[in-house]
Amino acid sequence: MILIRNAEIYDPQFLGHRDIVIGEEKILHIGPQVDPFTLEKLDPALQIIDCTECLVIPGLIDPHEHLSGGSGEEGFSSQTPNIEFYELIKGGITSVVGCLGSDTVTKNMANLLAKVKATDEAGISAFCYTGGYEVPPRTLTQDIRTDILFIKEIIGVGEVAIADDRSRDPDAHDLARVVSDGRVAGMLSKKAGVTHFHMGDKKQGMKILFKLMEEFDLPSNCIYPTHVGRTEGLMKDAAKFTTKDGFVDLDTTEGNLHECLTKILGYGAKKDRITVSTDASINSPDSLFAQLRECHLKYKMNLEDVLPHFTSYTANVLKLHSKGGLEVKKDADLVIVEKKNFTIRDVIARGKVLMRNGRISTLNPDEVQSRREFQYHGTDRDKIKKMFQS
Repeated sequence: MILIRNAEIYDPQFLGHRDIVIGEEKILHIGPQVDPFTLEKLDPALQIIDCTECLVIPGLIDPHEHLSGGSGEEGFSSQTPNIEFYELIKGGITSVVGCLGSDTVTKNMANLLAKVKATDEAGISAFCYTGGYEVPPRTLTQDIRTDILFIKEIIGVGEVAIADDRSRDPDAHDLARVVSDGRVAGMLSKKAGVTHFHMGDKKQGMKILFKLMEEFDLPSNCIYPTHVGRTEGLMKDAAKFTTKDGFVDLDTTEGNLHECLTKILGYGAKKDRITVSTDASINSPDSLFAQLRECHLKYKMNLEDVLPHFTSYTANVLKLHSKGGLEVKKDADLVIVEKKNFTIRDVIARGKVLMRNGRISTLNPDEVQSRREFQYHGTDRDKIKKMFQS
């Protein structure tokens, strides 16, 4: 078991100062001043983590990452590498959803699913969408419903490209079949079953998504557009979409989350229908926490107001009912943040300490056994090495 003491807890709503007891991958208890001696009788190997002068927040959920690397759109050499396990940890991400983009040939579903499974085995809850930009989607089993029904990690369809010059420009009938298949499979398997739409910057915006609801009677909760901060028109469309109880997603690619949030809320968006993702491939997974930090520190946004966009709202749209909050019986996914500078100190995922005092304590088996030495563009290799325990 793990006892977290003297914690200032955000659930993501502020709960005050509490202690947290973790065991068997779950949160067992949240309450004032838990007696460690009582717990040590139950578990002599009890680990105690003091969180004085720290905040404890739920682990972040990233609903859109190119875990198996991004598509190369300037030739094969422009493909980006896999997202590494340690990148997720140092970014405070304890749950992640992988996807494919414009390239579903060299970056295929088998490859993505293998990366998702590896990430989950290492300790971070990992899922994925089936398909990619094109319609009909290139799925693993050649059928959307079969993929979602029988492959536990697959929770929806995407990212399907619309209003983009790389899209096949599917019509509403084509999209209705995709969305319907995803929705029904989600209902049958108790999964989200959403279709995750990549929004380009063409002038038609989200017009076809409204058509799916108005002419095909498809509910808004199975349609989940991302990159909605790209243009003013998209943000206006996205705000309207949330008033119909649909979820929309803003990415951190341009580093302007505060600006986009302010604008979309100004256009009348429902706050609890907005999530945030990294679109990580060239972009780093740690941009998720970086944008949370900037919103809170630089722009003085109340943590209770901004944190749900990274946690509970995302858990809601993806139907990850054991994620997104710090509650008894939920998964023990949490991030311990130093209060004075709002930086990540510790990360715990499914009850396992993955980072302690800024040092990664868990590696993928391939990282442990490898004789290779990695260099990362734009990264100080010595700084990376210091993050790992010797």
